[in-house]
Amino acid sequence: MTQAETTRRVRGSGSLFRKGNSRTWTIQFYKTGPDGKRVREREATGLTSQSAAQKVLTRRLDQVERGELIETRRRSARISELYEALHVHYLNDKRPETAQRLAWQWKLHLAPSFANLLAAGLTTDDVAGYTRRRQEQGASNATINRELSALRRMFNLGRRTTPPKVRVLPYIPLLKEDNTRTGFVDDAQFARLAFAAEAGERWLRLFLELAFSYGWRKGELLTLRVRQVDIEARSIRLDPGSTKNREGREVAMTSRVATLLREAVRGKKPEDFVLTRKGGKPVKDFRKAWRDLCVRAGLGQWLCRACAKARAGKKCDCGSRRWKYAGLIIHDFRRSAAKALRAAGVAESVIMAAGGWKTAAMFRRYAIVSSADQRAAVEKLEAARAANSPRSAPFSENQPVQRSETASAKVQ
Repeated sequence: MTQAETTRRVRGSGSLFRKGNSRTWTIQFYKTGPDGKRVREREATGLTSQSAAQKVLTRRLDQVERGELIETRRRSARISELYEALHVHYLNDKRPETAQRLAWQWKLHLAPSFANLLAAGLTTDDVAGYTRRRQEQGASNATINRELSALRRMFNLGRRTTPPKVRVLPYIPLLKEDNTRTGFVDDAQFARLAFAAEAGERWLRLFLELAFSYGWRKGELLTLRVRQVDIEARSIRLDPGSTKNREGREVAMTSRVATLLREAVRGKKPEDFVLTRKGGKPVKDFRKAWRDLCVRAGLGQWLCRACAKARAGKKCDCGSRRWKYAGLIIHDFRRSAAKALRAAGVAESVIMAAGGWKTAAMFRRYAIVSSADQRAAVEKLEAARAANSPRSAPFSENQPVQRSETASAKVQ
């Protein structure tokens, strides 16, 4: 070894050394631990030049002197710790529904596969194995992607914490989604739903009217409070932070909405929920009520999970008692409201403001183009072609086709 490699340094100035036959230099220095004690730190520079490695060491010593380098956790965080941090983040950010959905995804699906793994040890192969298992369980690509996206957010938040719980973000690939819903609810179908809802609780009838008129998301409607409804001014306001894009919105009431809302808020306090069951209990999860309503209206059905036959009793002919719903979903109202407003001639910017679409690109993902727009486009096309084409006799289907002399000669 050279004299530079063996010379003892002044205490506190760090040291340089090369391990065994390695050609690269490793630096060693002390920094302050979380308890105020000195902790030895070693860092492989990957440099073969001693002078370059010395510059790295000098930079680290300067950082220690300024208090920028403090000893962080030695043990790698488990993925369960990343989940807990994200869950708390959502609660602190006043997003209880998002926190609840994350807790459900974690408990039922993510935790059995990832809870006990070290975050630093997660590999893309682990993610691929999870994806394969969820597909074998019958989960759709969209469902799997939502779960993997939650896992991604855990790691991203862990990397931004102080000190970081995660140093390296693993590659978590998502699947191609080919099950995008494109359903709509037309006026006739809505009338059937409204008629079927008349026999049930009044909150469901109001929910249908609000969703069909404005296309608001389910969570936005279920959290609507009495103070956000102004019967005199006939307006409804969504507070900033209560919507998906965190922006507030305000719309005017239709006559039918005003009638139903007046009945729904009667006798309630400003902070009470608008949509409540009998006894004043807020509506939270009503998937069963929604599916039963669609089945009664003839817009949905229960199918056997084993053979896909329509339900005719408590037990299928194949012996299975497990059923799945197929039919309209609540999000179909969002597309339907936008399409109806567009067909009525409402400007795109006004529809986006009412429904909460933040960008035109997001709005156009719904592929909402009314038949009136299509007819107007064709009429403009025909008018443009007529104006640019040379004047000629009107075309008739029985009119013989005139051939040029050149074409006739080629045929002969």
